[in-house]
Order: sequence, then C-alpha cells, then structure tokens
Amino acid sequence: MTQDEHKKQAAEAAFQYVKEIPIIGVGTGSTINYFIDLLADIKAQIDGTVSSSKVSTERLKKLGIPVLDLSSIGELEIYVDGADEINHYKQLIKGGGGALTREKVIAAASKKFICIADDSKYVSILGKFPLPVEVIPMARSFVARELIKLGGQPEWRKDFVSDNGNQIIDVHNLDIMKPIEMESVINNIPGVVTVGIFAHRPADIILLAGHENVRTF
Repeated sequence: MTQDEHKKQAAEAAFQYVKEIPIIGVGTGSTINYFIDLLADIKAQIDGTVSSSKVSTERLKKLGIPVLDLSSIGELEIYVDGADEINHYKQLIKGGGGALTREKVIAAASKKFICIADDSKYVSILGKFPLPVEVIPMARSFVARELIKLGGQPEWRKDFVSDNGNQIIDVHNLDIMKPIEMESVINNIPGVVTVGIFAHRPADIILLAGHENVRTF
C-alpha cells in the first residue's frame, strides 16, 4: 500500500470512533483531509465540528459540514488529528502545517484525543522532524537565540504567517529525550506562543496505519 492509502486507512479507523458524537474536534493535515471527507457521509447526524485551522474549516464548509466556535461549545468529547512524529508514550510533535497553537487548545479542551498517522511517523526519540515553535514576530530573533542554547538549530519559516498572525521557527537537530520537560522550558521563553511538543497533553489513542492493517495504541 502507498503512504496515501495508509493515511486513508488510519482515517477510516478513526471514523469508527465518532459516529455517535454530536460535535467533533477536527485537526489539520493530509491525513485529516481523508477524515474530513468521511465526515461528509454523516453530516446530517452531527451538530457540527470544531476546526483547528482555516484550511480545515474551508474543507469542512465546502462539504456542507457546520463549523462551530470552541468558545461556544466548552468541552469536546473527541478530537481527531494527525502528527508529524509519535513516540511510544503517545507524545507527539505537531505543527508541520503551522496550526500547532489551535491544535493544542482543542486537544486540551477534549476528553479524548485520537491521533491518526501512517507508521512512518512512529519514532523512538522525538526531534528528527524539525520542531515548530510559534512566536510573536518581535520575539523571533530572541527566541531563536534561546533555542540555540537548548542545542537546536532554529530556522525561520519564511513567507508563512499562522492563523493567529504569528511566525514559526522550525528547530532542527534537537533530540527531545524528556518531552514534558522540553515542552515546559520552551513554552516559558518570553515571546513563545506555544511549542509543537504535545507531551503534557499526549494523545489518548494512536491509530497507526501500515503493512495492511491499523495498529492501536
């Protein structure tokens, strides 16, 4: 099977968890696009969705699926999203698409966080994928210097602005041996909006597609 087929397979596995859920949290990315397309089949049975990005919102609305504001909903039953890296403890790196802040907010507001991915995203140590850090524009250079002190090589994601009007620094060559600790350290740098380590609030269920089946963690 191709990587795209694996992504579709993971999306189909997640779809089984949401059929009786009235409001569904929806993430961002290529794997999630398959999940959004599946939601179109049950749009008459759900009250709506909460979306983590403008891109996902546009796709949902194009399919006639209502998108609701998180502030009007409160706590969500379930949130489905992808990841750029996943470790054995269900801790993640997210933010390759730049939606990490909204993704982190929705994950925190959800009772159950389901992460879907193909098995190429599964790693023993987080950090091979460049770690996204969202920063307010005036703090970019300062935050980059602080990230160098942590052992990483920061690179400004040029010509990109987040849905929140901020900038992204991608940190290369950072072995994240202690994800919870590293998440706290980076989040505490002044000017950082949030870091793409999801360790304080990891996934509850991982659906990992590959080799003709989907593994569940």
